[in-house]
Amino acid sequence: MSRHVPATVEPAAARHPGAGGGERDVLGALPDPRRIGRYCTADEIGRFLRSISALLDEDRRRMVAWRAEGDRLMHGIAAAGQSELKDIHEALNRIEVERFLLLFSVASLHRNCTHYRDELAKRAMTGVAEELESRGRPVPPVPFALVSMGSDGREEQTLITDQDYLIVYGDGGGEEADSYFLDYSTLLVDRLEEAGFKRCTGGIMPTNLTWRGSLAQWRKRLLAIVRYEVDDYGKNMMDLIVLSDARHVAGDRSIAQELIGLIRGMERDYFQVLWGMARAATEMRLALGFMKRLWTEGSGEHKGEFNLKLLAWAPLVMNIRILAINQGVPATNTVERIAFLEKEGSFSAEMAQGLREAYYILTKYRILMQINVIKGIQSDSHYLNPYRLPAEEHEKIRRAIVGIEELQKIIHTNFSIM
Repeated sequence: MSRHVPATVEPAAARHPGAGGGERDVLGALPDPRRIGRYCTADEIGRFLRSISALLDEDRRRMVAWRAEGDRLMHGIAAAGQSELKDIHEALNRIEVERFLLLFSVASLHRNCTHYRDELAKRAMTGVAEELESRGRPVPPVPFALVSMGSDGREEQTLITDQDYLIVYGDGGGEEADSYFLDYSTLLVDRLEEAGFKRCTGGIMPTNLTWRGSLAQWRKRLLAIVRYEVDDYGKNMMDLIVLSDARHVAGDRSIAQELIGLIRGMERDYFQVLWGMARAATEMRLALGFMKRLWTEGSGEHKGEFNLKLLAWAPLVMNIRILAINQGVPATNTVERIAFLEKEGSFSAEMAQGLREAYYILTKYRILMQINVIKGIQSDSHYLNPYRLPAEEHEKIRRAIVGIEELQKIIHTNFSIM
């Protein structure tokens, strides 16, 4: 598929991609103030200001309409039947696409997507419990909770999502509770998929025994990892990294927080485990080549492109996570972690600002590529051709990755990694 990205676009097209016929590649939908005429007459300036005022009025109307529609959809979740959840999900996603193309606000999209997916997951959970009860399977008398990980755990949901959930339940339920939550998890994964939450290709779902259990079972599982008592240590280490972003979504908050506290306590108490995670973080490859220029694939399907997720965004998130765990930072959100690390002295104000900017520019392009996939303009949401972007945007991405390389050096030094 075509990946052409125009160097500049007119402001109106930047605000309303696709207007005027056909879908526009949103990677080029970036406002450029240099388009404003520098040698306008007074009459021309007046017309220009009136057109800007008209655009702002239109934007305000659209914002009001989106809020009203979003509120209506959110209020409808609690009473929605299972068959209605996907339609609500898709409508809320559509609002976020349109709003993002107007504002380019990563933080707003993260907040909104995370919030409405939490509500959709809660409704699916209620429906599953009701469905099982109608079959004569009431919920066992133990507390339980749904906990999210990955981007959802960090409250960084975007437009394309999958299921990264675990279930934890109280001790004392015995085999009856184990059997019930297996059936509950199986049905929940199905119902979430029907609501538009793709199944996790890595199996991070409560149908997998690794991601379901009583608090005692979770404690035993975690101790086996940190004490090197498992066969596939590499896989289990990755599981522990994923668990580092755990966040309560629904159900009993206290048991979720007990599990989250257990995870973070073990990561801090068993330094060799954190050291192994730090080493993996510093060894993550970046899209930097000779003289710190952006590196791209030299041949194949993605010639001239690089995987933005694997070679830029993921190393940033991973390295920030390591420092946050080491310093006992309670936040899971990447930007909040940066703020905590700045406050306690791990970063200078300048470096913290650079890392925030890096996160936002890399995530902005991840979201724009997701929109291109949704619109059928490109076939995947990871590979970016930086040489088809405006020079200023290209340089922002390059500086972001250089900043991640500096972050890796800090961790390399702090953890004495040879």
